[in-house]
Amino acid sequence: MLAANRPALQAAAIRLATARHESGARARVEFLEKTLERAFVIPGLNRPIGLDSILGLVPVAGDVVAGGMGLYLVWEARNLGLPKLTLARMLMNVGFDTMLGAIPLVGDAFDFFFRSNSRNLRLIKRHLDRADARAR
Repeated sequence: MLAANRPALQAAAIRLATARHESGARARVEFLEKTLERAFVIPGLNRPIGLDSILGLVPVAGDVVAGGMGLYLVWEARNLGLPKLTLARMLMNVGFDTMLGAIPLVGDAFDFFFRSNSRNLRLIKRHLDRADARAR
């Protein structure tokens, strides 16, 4: 099934990478948030998990990689012109998730429940929605 969707996924990735305006940035951050937080569903629990939780199973290095991917959301937010206070809050979310996620076992459970990238996506969407409302 994945092989059948490969051309469509490649086309979507190219569109996401080349889009320069706010809607392109919104699509990129939504895609990354979904990949990091909700890419898979645990059978039986019906609880979505993503690469953040899976990478968190690799002690320290996995959380550092996931944190780096989370920093991309902050970088996109900076490019979109979010206020410095909101960017600081986003950085605290990523830092908190990375530092606590690096603790063996406890961090794995923490990654399962604390979704810093989803929180950061909400902050970005709130800013963009307010900007759209002001533009109208």
